[in-house]
Amino acid sequence: MASRQASVGQRARYWFDNTLSGGTSVLVGWLAAACLAVVLPASAVLVWTDRQTPATLSGKLAAVWKSAGQTLRLGGEVGPPLRMVLSVLLALVALLYVSTLVSLITTGMSEKLLALRRGRSAVLEEGHAVVLGWSEQVATVVSELVTANANRRCATVAVLADQDKTGMEEALETRVGATGRTRLICRSGSPTDPADLARVSPGTADAILVLPCERPPEDGEIVKTLLALRAAVGDDGRARVVAAVRDDRYRLAATLAAGPGGVVLEIDDITARLVVQAARQPGLSVVHQDLLDFAGDEFYTVAEPTLTGRTFGEALLAHATSSVVGLVRGGAVALNPPSGTVILPGDLLVVIAQDDDTTVLSAVPPSVDHTVIVERPPVTARPERVLLLGWNRRAPRIVGQLASYTVPGSVLDVVAEGGYATAAAVRAADAAAGDTLAVVLRHGEPTRPETLNEVDAASYDSVIVLGPDRGQGDDEPDDRALVTLLLLRALEQASGREIPVVTEMTDDRNRVLAPVRPGADFIVSGKLIGQLMAQISQNWHLAELFEELFSPDGNGIRLRPAAHYVRPECDATFATVVESARRRGECAIGYRSPAHAGTQADHGIRINPHKATVRRWTDRDEVIVIAGE
Repeated sequence: MASRQASVGQRARYWFDNTLSGGTSVLVGWLAAACLAVVLPASAVLVWTDRQTPATLSGKLAAVWKSAGQTLRLGGEVGPPLRMVLSVLLALVALLYVSTLVSLITTGMSEKLLALRRGRSAVLEEGHAVVLGWSEQVATVVSELVTANANRRCATVAVLADQDKTGMEEALETRVGATGRTRLICRSGSPTDPADLARVSPGTADAILVLPCERPPEDGEIVKTLLALRAAVGDDGRARVVAAVRDDRYRLAATLAAGPGGVVLEIDDITARLVVQAARQPGLSVVHQDLLDFAGDEFYTVAEPTLTGRTFGEALLAHATSSVVGLVRGGAVALNPPSGTVILPGDLLVVIAQDDDTTVLSAVPPSVDHTVIVERPPVTARPERVLLLGWNRRAPRIVGQLASYTVPGSVLDVVAEGGYATAAAVRAADAAAGDTLAVVLRHGEPTRPETLNEVDAASYDSVIVLGPDRGQGDDEPDDRALVTLLLLRALEQASGREIPVVTEMTDDRNRVLAPVRPGADFIVSGKLIGQLMAQISQNWHLAELFEELFSPDGNGIRLRPAAHYVRPECDATFATVVESARRRGECAIGYRSPAHAGTQADHGIRINPHKATVRRWTDRDEVIVIAGE
């Protein structure tokens, strides 16, 4: 087919486009031609229509030249040719000078604004919090710090990450929302570079939080960040440093790099502990969530000199709106010390309260009804049957934690695909569990209904659902867990039996999608670690406190039948329950009412209720205590 002839307009546009590619001089020429094409005809019309214009042609042309020169700032002088040429030359020099000056000012301002947008400027703050890195915990950490600073007049949180500043600000604005009195500052740079660290002024900060990486092999970056931090600040920095790693092989190195005052959390270890504790005590994860969230009641350390010389047991009922759970003496935390421990000068009380300024001594002691207090019946531990659906790198730790709680004769059945759980890995976990827990591998897919029916999932004391590690398989880690939960929910409805399920998830946004009953147990590792880091950054004593709470040894949070403390179907104040718990060496901090679990936003759990609160205690209620196993 013959080619179509180009039109005159197309050829003209093609020629014009080619001339524009000639460089700056051509562009300047076209600009001058365009200006003259407009200014000269317009000046001629103005001159020829003016009654005061000279009558001669030369006079009119001179008037046109003068008008055009004034319009284009080219002088517009009339007279001999040399005078006109010099006036144009001077005007061009002035124009070049002004345009160059404007260009330099514009370029400087643009570079400065670009540097600000890129987050390269230094932060000049004192007493602020610094967050280093960008991971799934960043929104949780920033949100918790904002909530913790709600009662401060002015607070600042500075985030440094190897990300675009605008992108960080938009992401945090979307996930955190309004920050109230807290000023949020984002800076771009590498947390492993001491020069970049100086942008967030770590030397004048009160707390520095080093966020974990997405995958365990990247934990080396955390060690490098901590070393860079010491290089930038030195060993005399006043800031509290909190970091988190996923792989236990890096924990020692990270601890050494963080220095003597630093705290390094191990995500897999903490997650495994909380999964096992929630599996053995349904509802415990909701209690942990409430205590780790600054929006509710949390742990504080307060000084109460008026209680000096009195016993710890007396202090338990001294505050109507706070729950005393321990002492800090000489920098060491003693959780649930013996009731007869005398409070010495300089001791701090560890309390659970809505805020640190709400811990006030009661003018009148709360009422205690000694007639409804009962003796605790003997409790005999029995073997347990636990079903583990799925396998990941935390599974061996979960097996080890289960073995530390269970008694001989207990059984753990593992249902997982061969690609996720090998027989050798399960045998190694079984050997590590010792004689108290027998580990049995049943190959199968937890996401298939026939697999759950074959093992009769509804017959177990507890069921643990794990997703694969990130990058293990084609699905997201939480996707397989959601499918398994959907099948368990259907099995629960078909059998008419309630299945106590605890699920490990990585993204808290998937928790609301889970097809489970209200108040079900979820361990969202990313959110939990972020909340834990924020809590410790605000109170250094809490690192030791949480270490004991999450340990299988020592004092932890327990949910025990209310009938072990007061007579069922009787009315009594919460102070009465506190007194009953005190007599057996425990600290009562709240209660759980399963009857209200599906109708209340708190799932029937009340932490730190007013001690004068009177309620009818039933045989289904549970008391939340801090006590030994």
